[in-house]
Amino acid sequence: MPRWLLHVDLDQFQAAVEFRRHPELRGLPVIVGGNGDPTESRKVVTCASYPARAYGVRAGMALRSALRKCPEGIFLPLDMAAYEAASEEVMALLRTFPGQVEVWGWDEAFSAVDTDDPEALAAEIRTAVATLGLTCAIGIGDNKLTAKLATGFAKASHKDSAEPNIAAAAGMFRLTAANWAQVMAHRPTNALWGVGNRIAARLAELGYHTVGDLMAADRGRLAAEFGPNTGPYLWVLGRGKGDTEVRTEPRIPVGRSKSETFPHDLTERAQVRAQVARLAGEVAAEMVAAGRVPIRVSVTVRTNTFYTRSKQEKLAAPATDVSEIVAVALRIVDRFELDRPVRLLGVRLELDPR
Repeated sequence: MPRWLLHVDLDQFQAAVEFRRHPELRGLPVIVGGNGDPTESRKVVTCASYPARAYGVRAGMALRSALRKCPEGIFLPLDMAAYEAASEEVMALLRTFPGQVEVWGWDEAFSAVDTDDPEALAAEIRTAVATLGLTCAIGIGDNKLTAKLATGFAKASHKDSAEPNIAAAAGMFRLTAANWAQVMAHRPTNALWGVGNRIAARLAELGYHTVGDLMAADRGRLAAEFGPNTGPYLWVLGRGKGDTEVRTEPRIPVGRSKSETFPHDLTERAQVRAQVARLAGEVAAEMVAAGRVPIRVSVTVRTNTFYTRSKQEKLAAPATDVSEIVAVALRIVDRFELDRPVRLLGVRLELDPR
């Protein structure tokens, strides 16, 4: 049987989790972020329900901006524990189906399956997810790139209804080498997963405006312009090729970090040192509780002009003493001039891989 890659993407995930415990909110413009207070400064939207998106609310938008766009919005605080628990439910469910599952975050995963009818399997998965009170779209592809892009068409097929080559039904879409050119050739290069606006602009300067242009590009020219790694990678992406390997083992994080954007800028060095000590203590305690041993500490400072810089220091020896880690973080922050008000601070600990 042929091998297929399925990309499962949960719809409006954080809002959907809230709907499970607050069914009366279904169909309403729900906006999740911060402490649920839309007047709180420097907090952003992490999820907007589809009705809220109709007002122009998007993830990453400041809560205050979301309030201006959607005064009728229902603002809810982030509940990390609830979202993690719901995600674990879904991923455990996906593992009951044939195939290997690679988790990519709270709300998405890849599954590699051997089947003659991937649409039938995708429909079964969608039905099973619905029993958890959640919904999902599923992209079907011959590699991760095509599966991921197919999910976008499965979610937004109504936007492409005028295109005869887009016929997504029931939250599913198949994108493979067989229909790659038909579906993708006329689209801009930043429609490709992995091509951002900056690279797309550089491609446009070279005359490559669409995926079709990139398909016809000279590989050597791309390597000369973007380097020996990125250039050939773009050439491969343009042809709809991608990774097919699914890794079932959980990724081991190489570090742990904690950062905070403050409601009011910090203007005194003593304030900055106090916040760095708190952040370092929190992240160090989390690491010790997880049984991990840090070997390096870094501190990030962002001023009110958005100038951002990080400094780091390697520990004399791997340490699990929280007070020692805090002392190193304070020593690092003392190396900053701090001549401007501070908007954000962050502390990161890198782990001993043992």
